[in-house]
Amino acid sequence: MPSHARIGNQYLTVDVSSLGAEMQSLATSDGRSWLWNGDAAFWSGRSPVLFPIVGKAPEDMVAIDGETYPMGQHGFARRTEFALASADATTCRYELASSPTTRAVYPFDFLLAVEHALEGRALTVAAEVTNRDSRSLPFGLGFHPAFVWPLPGSAGRDHVITLDNQGEPGLVRLEGGLISPAKLASPFTAGRLVLDRSMFEQDAMIFPEGAGKGLSYGVDGGPAMHFRFENLPNLALWQKPGAPFICIEPWHGTAAQKDGSNELAKRPYSLSLPPGETRRFAFTVEIVG
Repeated sequence: MPSHARIGNQYLTVDVSSLGAEMQSLATSDGRSWLWNGDAAFWSGRSPVLFPIVGKAPEDMVAIDGETYPMGQHGFARRTEFALASADATTCRYELASSPTTRAVYPFDFLLAVEHALEGRALTVAAEVTNRDSRSLPFGLGFHPAFVWPLPGSAGRDHVITLDNQGEPGLVRLEGGLISPAKLASPFTAGRLVLDRSMFEQDAMIFPEGAGKGLSYGVDGGPAMHFRFENLPNLALWQKPGAPFICIEPWHGTAAQKDGSNELAKRPYSLSLPPGETRRFAFTVEIVG
């Protein structure tokens, strides 16, 4: 059975499961909950970490140096037990090292570490990928946190995504779970998007470029969550139709392209990490109001 670590300070309390190193709750000291509760009637996820792919692979198979391996959507890390490497009052770090089980589907020696750390009213979730192999490590890495919609005390009010860079990033959609080649107009106007549930009837909205390094999700004059992204150039927004949550997903890597290569290294925005090197990815969320 998964175990849990709890961290907290005078402002925030966070619970993290050993299964997938996945955050299970994010609450402020006044008792308000900000993270989706994982109701399986809609979606049992809460804040999965996506590795070694983001999104779907054609026929759930990836190719590595010409050999094919089974790989479910968003990779295997989110369904794998991590080991608690360290913990104190405000920080916990879980690690997943390669094993015979992982090497059967992803033939590399790696270490994936996921750390949750509190500082004031902000939580930082960071992932570090270390290549322990003798050859380059191809992978994608993403975060998939779901936050309550409506926000606490904000039922019936417009919820808005506001990009820090005031950009109008281009939109792509999924077709059979894969990235459609069609480039669509941005739904943002001067960095502002008023959320409407009809936007998600065609699955996720994906912005491969131009969303910038930070955004706010909130209600004008009401509660808000401000995000900063580190080494995460892609952004997706997703809601299961009718569900009371919104996923704000920063990624480095996307689903494979429709009619594109199934080589892991050739997926959009995939990384290739040299032997012995470590790469860090993180998002920070600060709760305001």
